[in-house]
Amino acid sequence: MSLETKKWADEVAEQVISWRRYLHQHPELSFEEEKTSQYIYETLESFGNLELSRPTKTSVVARLIGSQAGKVLGIRADIDALPIHEENDVPYASGKAGVMHACGHDGHTAMLLGAAKILSQYKDQIKGEVRFFFQHAEELPPGGAAEIVRAGAADGLDSIIGIHLASYMPVGKFGVLYGALTSSTDRFDIKIQGKGGHSSQPEASVDPIVIGAQVITGLQQIVSRNVSALDKVVISVTMLNAGTAYNIIPDSMTLTGSTRCFDAEIRKNIPMWIERIVKGITEAHGASYELTFSHGYTSVVNDKQVTKLMEDTIRERWGEEEIIYIDPLMPGEDFSEYLKKAPGCFIQLGAGNPDKGFTYPHHHPRFDFDEDAMVRGVELFVRAAQKVVME
Repeated sequence: MSLETKKWADEVAEQVISWRRYLHQHPELSFEEEKTSQYIYETLESFGNLELSRPTKTSVVARLIGSQAGKVLGIRADIDALPIHEENDVPYASGKAGVMHACGHDGHTAMLLGAAKILSQYKDQIKGEVRFFFQHAEELPPGGAAEIVRAGAADGLDSIIGIHLASYMPVGKFGVLYGALTSSTDRFDIKIQGKGGHSSQPEASVDPIVIGAQVITGLQQIVSRNVSALDKVVISVTMLNAGTAYNIIPDSMTLTGSTRCFDAEIRKNIPMWIERIVKGITEAHGASYELTFSHGYTSVVNDKQVTKLMEDTIRERWGEEEIIYIDPLMPGEDFSEYLKKAPGCFIQLGAGNPDKGFTYPHHHPRFDFDEDAMVRGVELFVRAAQKVVME
């Protein structure tokens, strides 16, 4: 099969683009991917040799079970879109106002469909199983991966791989990293309860806005004074809500934000550090507080052996010059949930191309990517599967 892999990938390239553009035109938000998952199910059904299931309402898992015993390899793609109104003027632009694929999930899905189509033709040569995960709700914690894992669909995996299209990398380049790739993504909500009053008599009130401003400044000292400068940590306040009129000091103020890091011990300490600051400042001013800390995704940590397999596969097919050894990424990814069941590797695949105008970042209303990257993604999936379950 190794001699035919490139031929197969080239032959499905046009269809992969067609699938991607259909999905781009018909985006659905996290946990709402009913038509998307049905489209994926029907497409997979047309390939034959696949056992299909719906572990959740809006996800699809396809199993290609070989004729001989062997390893079980998982390959994952995410299928959900974002609440962003598309500003691209292209024939395949989103047909749904306020919703678009602005993170490449349509491309991930199309690549995995392409790999499933190719591999499904080789059922008799499979030693073990390839399990294709078309996962819902990556963009919205607690995320779809956790639901799929709880449903038992990831049981029995020996390893799992995934690819993320990256507009910040040149088209066709592969981003490889051993160890922690993405940060954890947690959320905090703080309510500061003061005492409202007239803006002309602040001495008669306990101003939650002034207190909140000090809390915001204090939170920044966690990164600069509680954490080593060698560790990557971000604490951002992203939402504020207070007040109803220009001449009224409100009773309360709410702050919401996110924390990101790679170290498990730092992640465990951040809620304590936040509460210590909030408690001290509010008590100093005669106010009270409520703090809620919600854990999101854990870090994606690439396994050494699986990453080596992917790195070797890339090098053998495309050469060392196509590999970029990247730094850790601060955005989160719920691919980490599968890594609680089996070792894995998450690869970045360059899809940016300034010559074609593909320069906008992920989650931008003008985001798009060079579709030429997808054939490489398909071929990498197939070649990796070949190493695990066919040799």
